[in-house]
Amino acid sequence: MKRNWGTVLLSTVVVSGLTLSACNSNNSGNENGNKAKDETANNVAAAGFPIVKEPIKLKMFTRIAPSNGPFKDMPVFQDYEKMSNIQVEFIEAPTDGFNEKKNLLFASNELPDALYRSGLTPLEAIRYGSGGQLIPLEKLIDAYAPNLKKLMETYPEIRSAITTPEGHIYAIPGIVTVGSARTDKRWMNQAWLKKLNLKEPETTDELYEVLKAFRDKDPNGNGKQDEIPMTARNGLSIVPVMAGSFGLDFQLGYNINLANDKVSIWMGSDKNKELLMYLNKLYSEKLLDQELFTQKEAQYLAKQGTGNTGYFFDQTNNPMLDGKVSDQYIGTAPVKGPHGDRLQLASPVPRDFGAFAITSVNKYPEATMRWIDYFFGDEGSTKLRFGRQGENYELRDGIPYYTDAFLATGNQSKITPYAGGGAPHLISDKVASYINPPQVQEAQKKLDPYMPKIRYAAPMFDEETAQKINVLRNDIDKYYEEQSTKFIAGALSFDKWGEFQATLKKMNIDELQKLYQAAYDNLKKQK
Repeated sequence: MKRNWGTVLLSTVVVSGLTLSACNSNNSGNENGNKAKDETANNVAAAGFPIVKEPIKLKMFTRIAPSNGPFKDMPVFQDYEKMSNIQVEFIEAPTDGFNEKKNLLFASNELPDALYRSGLTPLEAIRYGSGGQLIPLEKLIDAYAPNLKKLMETYPEIRSAITTPEGHIYAIPGIVTVGSARTDKRWMNQAWLKKLNLKEPETTDELYEVLKAFRDKDPNGNGKQDEIPMTARNGLSIVPVMAGSFGLDFQLGYNINLANDKVSIWMGSDKNKELLMYLNKLYSEKLLDQELFTQKEAQYLAKQGTGNTGYFFDQTNNPMLDGKVSDQYIGTAPVKGPHGDRLQLASPVPRDFGAFAITSVNKYPEATMRWIDYFFGDEGSTKLRFGRQGENYELRDGIPYYTDAFLATGNQSKITPYAGGGAPHLISDKVASYINPPQVQEAQKKLDPYMPKIRYAAPMFDEETAQKINVLRNDIDKYYEEQSTKFIAGALSFDKWGEFQATLKKMNIDELQKLYQAAYDNLKKQK
């Protein structure tokens, strides 16, 4: 599952909140209702299986990707039903149109018991939670989710990313602790380096010289100047992958540096000007793909498989394998910038917000919490991602790998809800062999020293703050994207940088920074 790091740069603000007066509306409010809840809770095993003595049924609304088979046919859910004594009926909605169907459920109040792989935004979670359609989960996590609770203790940024300003948790994210699933690797054509007698570049200046050699010295040996020295995903995705060399970070889900607990939005900064000037130099000298601002994802992936690209960025080595050129590439470290900066972009540990939530119609919230918690441990995550041992996978040194026979069927995406992304589970080094093969592991080792200790995800705001941020960012983000594209492509002179800064000021970027500062201060208080 690849990540489009460009989306980090201009991620949509998905923040809001309402008064949490109805957060406990899942309770009936009468004595008989509370008694029934207590009896249900008493029937839930604190540990082990089955989760409940008598079988229960749950309905879960879920997104199904084009590559998936029916959830009811997946080994993980067939086997887990027998283990847990909980039968789940999945209400499947295809990826196309999924959000519309999800919104309709809430609008009509025809709710399932839970939302699985639901992609709830912070806006939706806090809106439907405060409105009483989703229930608060923090007490259920403490009592019935030991795997999730342990992860939240180990990685405190998880709790800060999913907790409302009032202290409630309405949705559980997918959690990624393996670094290689949170980064794009920096793949360089080592065959070209060897042919041209070049070493891996360590600085932005050295990278520039290597790219010039790729352009001019015919490393593919066909007598034509048809090599692509460097490429990236469409548009401004090139900014995040190179920003760390210029001291620019992406904290709180935005273009933000954190230093001494101070928030700094860097879009109008001198460091960002240096970054854009460097990218403009690469683009103007045709060292950076001239189709950068027009190519589609399929074109980008195809270029990786040709072996005719010198330097590109991708989470896995799958596109190269498709082209049988994987041995041609090696992972490299981020290059050091003009001021000694050498940071690596990485997504947060709570990578997929809103992957799971429990609704107010659910009669068995305790059992439901125990049901989902299984997938935040190694055993459950392995079953979810790999299916049945022997039939679908085998263990090698304790790590699950698909068997060769099963790989030959091409049915990997049919047996797991992981395919297509967004499933509520743990992705750790113990269950990531398919996306973390040896070549990717070696590439990740080059990045590990430069990974952030903590990557804060976008915070959850109250409604009033969210409205302010949405208004500010609608204008600021659009303007930044348009002008940065022009700066890189050479359509706008850097003589206009002062005007660019002045316009950001007029758009109240300082006010936006204050709002993020307040959100960060609130996160610090929650620790």
